[in-house]
Amino acid sequence: MASGVAISDEVVYHYNAIRVRQTGTEVGQRFKLVVMCLSKDQKSIVVDVENCLKVKDVGNSDVLKQILSKLPTNECRYALYDCSYASMESVKEDLVFILSAPENASLKSRMVYASSKAGLKAKMPGLKFEWQINEPADREASCLVEKLGGKVMVKSLEGIRVDQ
Repeated sequence: MASGVAISDEVVYHYNAIRVRQTGTEVGQRFKLVVMCLSKDQKSIVVDVENCLKVKDVGNSDVLKQILSKLPTNECRYALYDCSYASMESVKEDLVFILSAPENASLKSRMVYASSKAGLKAKMPGLKFEWQINEPADREASCLVEKLGGKVMVKSLEGIRVDQ
């Protein structure tokens, strides 16, 4: 990969865990959000276990608000978000790849995360949507709705109606 940063096996494991619905797995035990970051030695991308969310952790609260609270506003992160939304045709669930590279994170960190993104995504085939968060305005639900097809296509996001 261009940055020279490796991807740990636990990242691939968590990608498979959030992507595949295993028979017999309790709904509450499924991942809703998997957060990833650079290891302390900056040599690999690892799972930030403390900031991951399972379906049971989210409950009936504002899901998007909880997800964004797990992404620091001064440090870069990657995340996989199991997004539930209703389109004009049906209810859908898709994985959204998130790159959070806030403006006030260090320039070096933003560069390493940006240059490592392609290699990380290559380990996660089938991702359809990407949400990049660089500034506070990018943290709005409307930005994610645009990525999912816009207000014309998306009726609700995580059970909350999208105003047209």
